[in-house]
Amino acid sequence: MMDEHRREWALRFIREAKAELEAARKIPYMAPRFLAEAVRKAQSAVYYSLGEPAYMENLVKELRGQRKMVTDPILRCIISIDEDVQILMQQEFFEGKDAMKRAGNLVKLASEIVETLTGEKPRN
Repeated sequence: MMDEHRREWALRFIREAKAELEAARKIPYMAPRFLAEAVRKAQSAVYYSLGEPAYMENLVKELRGQRKMVTDPILRCIISIDEDVQILMQQEFFEGKDAMKRAGNLVKLASEIVETLTGEKPRN
């Protein structure tokens, strides 16, 4: 069961991720900074939805470091999100439509996870 504090933070981070994504679309010369913030906030929203964010971050780092095949679908999903965030955080990948599309897909996925786990549709 998710407590109110984590629920509110998850919803806040996903709203902010969507706003950062929209800002990247409207202000192309600042898009790399906005996209970086969008993917970080989307990842934080997922972590708040699933548990204590610091614990989730450490769990993902530990699992990625082991290089073993993770069979749990939820863990595979959050590891995949982390891998996408790491790729997108590299400056050279923040240029162009591909970066915008990848960041948009990640924010959409995070929004769906947050909506499912909180039972509330994040406002735009």
